[in-house]
Amino acid sequence: MTIEINFMASWMATESRGARRAVLAGAWALTLAAMATPADAQGLPLIRDTEIEKLLSDYASPVFQAAGLGSGRIKVRIVQNENFNAFVVDGRNVFIHTGTLLQAKSPNEVIGVLAHETGHITGGHMAALRARIAQDQTRALLAQILGIGLMVAGGVAGGDSGSDVGSAGQGIMYGGNEVIMRGLMAERRSQESAADQAGLQLLNATKQSGQGMLETFERFAQQEYISEAYKDAFARSHPLSTNRIARLRQRVMRSPYYNAKDPPQLQLRHDLMRAKLSGYLERPGIVFNRYPATDKSLPARYARAIARFFQDGAGGLRAALAETNSLIRDRPSNPYFWELKGDLLMRSGKMRDAIPSLRQALKLVPDSSLMRVQLAAALQNENSKAATNESVKLLRRSLVDDQNSRAFRLLANGYYKQGKRPKADAMIAQAYFQEGNLKQAQIFAKRAQIKLRTGTPEWLKNDDIINYKPRT
Repeated sequence: MTIEINFMASWMATESRGARRAVLAGAWALTLAAMATPADAQGLPLIRDTEIEKLLSDYASPVFQAAGLGSGRIKVRIVQNENFNAFVVDGRNVFIHTGTLLQAKSPNEVIGVLAHETGHITGGHMAALRARIAQDQTRALLAQILGIGLMVAGGVAGGDSGSDVGSAGQGIMYGGNEVIMRGLMAERRSQESAADQAGLQLLNATKQSGQGMLETFERFAQQEYISEAYKDAFARSHPLSTNRIARLRQRVMRSPYYNAKDPPQLQLRHDLMRAKLSGYLERPGIVFNRYPATDKSLPARYARAIARFFQDGAGGLRAALAETNSLIRDRPSNPYFWELKGDLLMRSGKMRDAIPSLRQALKLVPDSSLMRVQLAAALQNENSKAATNESVKLLRRSLVDDQNSRAFRLLANGYYKQGKRPKADAMIAQAYFQEGNLKQAQIFAKRAQIKLRTGTPEWLKNDDIINYKPRT
């Protein structure tokens, strides 16, 4: 679908509970424990969308290349959360909130955030924090870290339950070892300053301005002295100070690229991304206030087309399709307008009607794994042998580049329809494993293994799942 929300558990599936706690502690020290604590219970709510992922890849790739991290090694993942924040938990993923994308008015602001987080990766800050925890080996330190994690989570969650969690965290924190905690806080501040400097170096290396990074940090600097309970998640997780902001400002203004501007076409893509997120994630009333009918720009029309669908049932679909068809007439080469039309039809149960639009979208972006999955989902509702065979082909190809549980489950359904029960069970096992449910993954893997031919790719993957043991 055009915007798909999944829960990320695969990065936790390979970790024991103790190791996960260390990762969660690291997420707090660098950026955000607020999302890490719920993740331990249910996974991170991730947004999957071709248009947004391609844009973020275009933002991040030059920065990653300049940092010597290569192409394809690090993924930018989108967390559905209205707060402005971004964080890293390892050297393979940068997580960024939808709130950041909605609030950032220019590409340069987002690129600045990505450059800062890249600075944490190149600085080895996650490894340094884990080493610090291993070195101190005290209950007090772990209690402090977990306590602050709880407190930050409560602040972001809001509401009565969030306040209770926050209070519990403060109780743990004040009961711990103050000397150890001061040392850790000092190390954290040092890491943040180092990430600032590294991020600016990466922006200079890619001939981009640091104004976006500076504006982001200045926006939250005013929150440094207010109560933790009322701070924005970004201000809580990225400790700011007057001296740090002053140093950052000096470095940004000294850059030869200080006045560099985002290309107009990139700004348009950014505005379209914000419009799409607004349309899908915000209430229609908010969308129409943000993008009134008097605004005839492409992003405003995009947002209103989506919001009209969610406004009122069948009538909403007619209005949304009218707006979407108008966008397609004006920009027939934009694949995401075609994709939107297909998505709206699928959401309304009109699977067959959605297929031509989804085909056109994939034709315009032939390398999109997510679009292949969406087209395959629509085809499977045709209940014909030809449609099932095409969907299986699309899904197998999509999984080469992007392994995700939805594609595995759809492929399982396709195999069931083809009468290939062992292969179907093997795909269900893969889906559960991607979701972090090792118990169910092994149940289906063992069921499939009995009838799979030894040595085939499916058999080997199943065997890995059956014999997999979480690290202690």
